Amino acid sequence: MNVKGGGFLTFEEIKNNEEINEFINKGNYNLGLLGYTDHSQIHCSIVADTAAMILKKFGYSEHDIELAKIAGYMHDIGNAINRTHHAEYGGLLADGILKKTDMNIKDRITIVSAISNHDESTGGAVDLVSAALIIADKTDVRRDRVRSEKGKAAFDIHDRVNYAVTQHKLKVNVDKKTISLNLQIDTKICSMYEYFEIFLGRMMMCRGAADMLGATFKLMANGSKVL
Repeated sequence: MNVKGGGFLTFEEIKNNEEINEFINKGNYNLGLLGYTDHSQIHCSIVADTAAMILKKFGYSEHDIELAKIAGYMHDIGNAINRTHHAEYGGLLADGILKKTDMNIKDRITIVSAISNHDESTGGAVDLVSAALIIADKTDVRRDRVRSEKGKAAFDIHDRVNYAVTQHKLKVNVDKKTISLNLQIDTKICSMYEYFEIFLGRMMMCRGAADMLGATFKLMANGSKVL
């Protein structure tokens, strides 16, 4: 992937791209005003790394892994335009940014498609890159995604669900072909009912994404299998 008039475009260059990071920062700022959890560069980096880990574990090529990392880092840029349909807006923004490079058309469209299909309200896994992105994004459930400036009295159900997760671990078992999200949830903060009220749709989306990779998605909460 060559930058027009420049050298080789790597994931690290994508991660340090000023335009991409400004879109991420603006989107995260907008979501903060709306009361949403953290969608910063930290979240985007975690999603990129997790998507890459999933594909690497299952033996996919370095090329596919690189595409998943790029899609993972860029997946939330559409929040700079609007939370509603942010996946589709993100895909269009990514297309414009990546057109400025010499990335081949097939790779660019793969990334655009993955970003555009990552939200559970309108999307779903369409290939291995989108599948890895979806699982990586939807399993990033953790206490420190709740914005520190919020007092507990101001927490909504999304805040409580994330804050209640005291431990989280995504495990990939290649031999058993399983992808398992293991959570420790403080039920004094959030009931299991509340957790499923928010996350059942996302977890079902992960099940479809895992199936695309020839695997089974499992959810463990407080030591018990729940999905």
